[in-house]
Amino acid sequence: MKEFIKEFKAFIARGNVIDMAVGVVIGAAFGAIVTSLVDNIIMPLIGILIGGINFESLSITVGGAEVKYGMFIQSIVNFLIIAFVIFIVIKQIGKLTSKMKKEEPKVEKEKSCPYCFTQIPIEAIRCPHCTSELSK
Repeated sequence: MKEFIKEFKAFIARGNVIDMAVGVVIGAAFGAIVTSLVDNIIMPLIGILIGGINFESLSITVGGAEVKYGMFIQSIVNFLIIAFVIFIVIKQIGKLTSKMKKEEPKVEKEKSCPYCFTQIPIEAIRCPHCTSELSK
């Protein structure tokens, strides 16, 4: 049992688990903000633009059950906004990462033979084409 607890502590202490937990908490908070934005700002404006319709009240009764398709439309708008914002954030992170990434120096793998001008491996001490001895 002690070994299990020790392994669990090591698992929890890993950076990936902590990063994931922080991401989940921030994601939940971000979801709440977007939901509020959609429910309280975007959908009322869309409702005004299309004739004063309140999407929350849009529903239909089928066989005695109320189907609230207006709430479903709001969920779709929430999803699209979240997906768009995540797309923009990931795109910006990609741009920053590529700018910060250092260009790796080009390693020469071949050299030119000074006698016959063919390309040969950089470590060659004799040209395989003209058999000339080469200096390193």
